Amino acid sequence: MINSLSGRLLILTTVFVMLAEVLIFVPSIARFREDYMLTRLERAQIASFALLADDMLDPALEAELLENAEVFNVVLRRDEVSQLVLSSELPQSVAGTYDLRDATALVLIRDAVLRLMKRESEVVRVLGAPVREAGLLIEITMDTASLRSAMVDYGVRILILSAVISVFTAVLLFVAMRILLVRPIKNVVGHMQRYAAAPEDARRIITPSAGVTELREAEEALQTLQTDLTQALKQKERLAQLGSAVSKISHDLRNILTSAQLFTDRIEGSEDPIVKRMAPKLVGSITRAVHLCESTLAFGKAEEPGPTLTQVDLAEIVNDVIESEQIAVTGSDIRFADDIPVGMMVRADPEQLFRVLANLVRNARQALMATGNGGDITIAAEETFTTWHITVRDTGPGLPAKAQEHLFTPFQGGARKGGSGLGLAIAEELVRGHGGQLMLDHTGPEGTSFGLSLPKGDGTL
Repeated sequence: MINSLSGRLLILTTVFVMLAEVLIFVPSIARFREDYMLTRLERAQIASFALLADDMLDPALEAELLENAEVFNVVLRRDEVSQLVLSSELPQSVAGTYDLRDATALVLIRDAVLRLMKRESEVVRVLGAPVREAGLLIEITMDTASLRSAMVDYGVRILILSAVISVFTAVLLFVAMRILLVRPIKNVVGHMQRYAAAPEDARRIITPSAGVTELREAEEALQTLQTDLTQALKQKERLAQLGSAVSKISHDLRNILTSAQLFTDRIEGSEDPIVKRMAPKLVGSITRAVHLCESTLAFGKAEEPGPTLTQVDLAEIVNDVIESEQIAVTGSDIRFADDIPVGMMVRADPEQLFRVLANLVRNARQALMATGNGGDITIAAEETFTTWHITVRDTGPGLPAKAQEHLFTPFQGGARKGGSGLGLAIAEELVRGHGGQLMLDHTGPEGTSFGLSLPKGDGTL
């Protein structure tokens, strides 16, 4: 109860209301003291009227008048002359004088607090203005015992009333907060717990229903978070299933390609000049396919295998990529070109670099073929003191906005209808494995350009 939000709110509300009542109590008790003294001045003034009406009062009657007024002496100033109207013997000397005519609020509060702190009885002189302008000044002497007793009694009643009000207010606030805030928060917590038990179940996603603006905003944010998480989990599940299927296919395909590789070994021994010229290309293609299957199987177990870095001739890899793609554009007006410095050697894994460039060139070729107008695809390279820069650019129609937004995200970054979006994702992962970067330099109606940076030395850019 105490550790709960509503319990602490109940305690804090009670404390704060009591604090507010205490702040009200101090000026209130000061006002009570002032009214008490003013009442004694009025009673003394009324008693003095009896003497003014009859100069010869019986001593017993005068004592009764003073007792009823609860004062010892009454001095009335009329026409600039002070007159001791009623008097009796003082039990002790006057301890202080209080003038109520021009007393400020701070002075009244100070005097009231001091009076509450003094337990001993004193005789004090009180000055005030007569009511109804019945003179210039009225002065009385009175005992403080009855004043302090009345102040204490009044203060106790005020404090009891304050306590009752604070508890009542706190209970009302407690009930209101339980209904308006605590209960909706518990509902949100319950939704979170049910969702955590089965995050793949879209039926357990919270539906915002709170009436409090801030709490509804929290529910909407939680709904967005749960929706994104559920979709991500479903996508991961699909990827896991796809990875399992691809691993099985790659396993069987590797066996088939291994058999094909044995046949190509015999073809290489043919005397036919055309076969001699085409056989090495066929062997290279089958070898890469076998390596790709083996890499896919390794990827299904963990991650893309790390690159085996060696010094490779970039022009040879680019030439292989272009020759592989030229077969697919027979009869179309798509032209390939390269601008590779002679003898440029790069530090990379030859198979993985081939896959990266093949993916980029294939995407460019498919974009040009989709337009039906042909175009140019160029692979260029340059190097600096620390980096090799390779550029693949085309004169195609450019990437659509959705493809740019999810450029390197699997199954979301496809630029053409029916595309899986895996090509760029795989290429980016392979380049990152080299310590490099693959980025989109620019895209638009004039064409698209991708930039590939590979570091020299220890792999830092």
